[in-house]
Amino acid sequence: MTGVPRRPSPLGGRRPRRDELAGFATDDPHGVDDVLPADAGQLRLLIVGVNPGLWTAAVNAPFARPGNRFWPSLHRAGLTDHVVDAAVGLSVADEEQLLSRGIGMTNLVGRATARADELSREELRAGAARVAAVAGELRPAVVAVAGVTAFRTAFERPKAGYGEQDTSDVPGWPGDVVLWVLPQPSGLNAHETLDSLAAHWRQVWSAVEARDRPGER
Repeated sequence: MTGVPRRPSPLGGRRPRRDELAGFATDDPHGVDDVLPADAGQLRLLIVGVNPGLWTAAVNAPFARPGNRFWPSLHRAGLTDHVVDAAVGLSVADEEQLLSRGIGMTNLVGRATARADELSREELRAGAARVAAVAGELRPAVVAVAGVTAFRTAFERPKAGYGEQDTSDVPGWPGDVVLWVLPQPSGLNAHETLDSLAAHWRQVWSAVEARDRPGER
């Protein structure tokens, strides 16, 4: 399946050196390219990260830093047929696998930082508005935000928990798109295990499949 064109890894297919990472902490609002199908009608699940980490920006691939549990949890939940290794970039085959299943990826904020807590409240709120606009344009069955702390700030819901969210008062949110929140998969989130993360993704994928059934979307 054809995707929206993405830039190759800035490092040409190698891992970044430790001394290179700081150079990717810039004000560039497009620190990493989205993974999206060229035909918006093929998008079923839009996964939203908080913002790119430095390793992710260095290789232009989502959740690329070794040790991040995103890709292993996605595989354990059955969303991919193997554990994607994006440490040197996202391969064409892996991008095609995601797109063939209707899975796309973006971020609340495009600016790359060493830690998500470096983002401002204003950046996160602007990110929520952008995600709402993207959801309205692309109309996936489900939008899943991976990071409840950032979600609470971005969507101004300080008591939000995991799972499906009430979108009735989210400005600009399309009524036929489900909004879901999951834990941050970074290893810094000690509250979650690989198994618990996978369980969250299985719930999300069940919601996607339910919306795919005739008469349910």
